[in-house]
Amino acid sequence: MLNDVEIRVLGSLVEKQLTTPEYYPLTLHALTVACNQKNNRNPVTAYDENTVAQALETLREKSLSYVFHGSSSRVPKYKHVMPEVMHLSPPELAVMGVLMLRGPQTMGELRGNGSRFHEFSGLEEVEKTLNALISKEPEAMVVRLPRQPGQKDARFVHLLSGPPSPEFLKELETHSKVNQPRDEEPDGVKKLKQEIEGLREEFRVLQQQFEEFKKQFE
Repeated sequence: MLNDVEIRVLGSLVEKQLTTPEYYPLTLHALTVACNQKNNRNPVTAYDENTVAQALETLREKSLSYVFHGSSSRVPKYKHVMPEVMHLSPPELAVMGVLMLRGPQTMGELRGNGSRFHEFSGLEEVEKTLNALISKEPEAMVVRLPRQPGQKDARFVHLLSGPPSPEFLKELETHSKVNQPRDEEPDGVKKLKQEIEGLREEFRVLQQQFEEFKKQFE
């Protein structure tokens, strides 16, 4: 099983290999920056280089990454070997990359967020890919989560860190409830908002009239 830092490091290596191959493999500094990006990341992290280096070492021990010494650079660079070790096809690698970097995703989110990694032909290909990861031998790599309150579609999560814990599922349910759309506002609140907006409009008119009045004496 992988810890959270290893997941982020591995996911970032996958992302950069697929989206910016001209800058891959990555130096330790570049990889640390990639891990701490604010876009396409959930959660956003603030790892230092030592933390990332430790994760790279444990990933190397697990045969998931290695140091690449290229002839054009004296600085060590790092690569992953997920497809070879885990026997992943390009669409499977894309789905795993999104799940590692963004957390639980619906099928539609996987298609949209994974489009930078792999051009899915449609939701059918995403579903086929998920089913392949769910039935992966010798162990499943993805699981479908129970549908949360207020959520139309079920979400999927990777199993590289083990099965989702009860605490994780509880936190997910709480987050879903907080983000549920609010019920329609009562008529009284609507009326009050309309009155406030009317007063604002009257104030704007009076302000304009006052400015025009001032101009008469300039």
